[in-house]
Amino acid sequence: MNLIALSALDLGIASILVLLLALLSYKARLGVERQIVIAGVRTVLQLLLIGMILKVIFAAVHLGWITLLSMVMLLMAGREVMARQKYRLKGWWGFGLGTMAMFVSSFFITLIALFVIVRVDPWYTPQYSIPLLGMMLGNTMTGISLGLDRLNHTAWQQRSIIEARLMLGWTWSGAIADIRHDSIRTGMMPMINAMAAAGIVSLPGMMTGQILAGSPPMEAVKYQILIMFLITAGTGFGTFAAVWFGSRRLFDDRERLRLERLQVKG
Repeated sequence: MNLIALSALDLGIASILVLLLALLSYKARLGVERQIVIAGVRTVLQLLLIGMILKVIFAAVHLGWITLLSMVMLLMAGREVMARQKYRLKGWWGFGLGTMAMFVSSFFITLIALFVIVRVDPWYTPQYSIPLLGMMLGNTMTGISLGLDRLNHTAWQQRSIIEARLMLGWTWSGAIADIRHDSIRTGMMPMINAMAAAGIVSLPGMMTGQILAGSPPMEAVKYQILIMFLITAGTGFGTFAAVWFGSRRLFDDRERLRLERLQVKG
């Protein structure tokens, strides 16, 4: 492979562009310059840390260490799902619902890919298992957070409509069905758009990375198709499960709307 190594100077030049964006935000009074700088610093620190961890794990392939890293990734993704919602469920539900939905969808589909499609031996080889799981969790996290935020926010805004339907004899599921459907579509839309634009409007990240690393273009294309299908399925299943159970949580056993179970992010 004709891989061109990047130096610290090369990355520093790229970071200047982010700093210029933060400066532009400050001049335009957008109020996001601090978030841009903090996100950039976090990107560097987090990726350097995971790079060192992966170097150790790749050198000593062990299921226990891979499982531990996978659980840490899952818990951090669950925290991000909770943090991205303006209206979220109180207590354990705010963290647990999204985390469990990601666990079921992302881990299940990753295992299918490793056992049935890639068929690597051993199946937990970190070169394949960690990147696949990371892409699954990252995209599923976005879909679930968008879906739950749309569900809770819309239910809060349209509580009078939902309660009127309940008084007319509707079931809890019917009273919130249209909101639930819109929320699921909202969570799935980014991946649908990404599939529709792949190869025409944009070259997806994994494919671009493989080509830059020297992989044959057609091999990069095949892996990108695989990844797009896997993360779309994972995002869809995870969003569907999270929004459905989230909508059920908004009602009690007597099918009464209970918006006091929500808290508004300050």
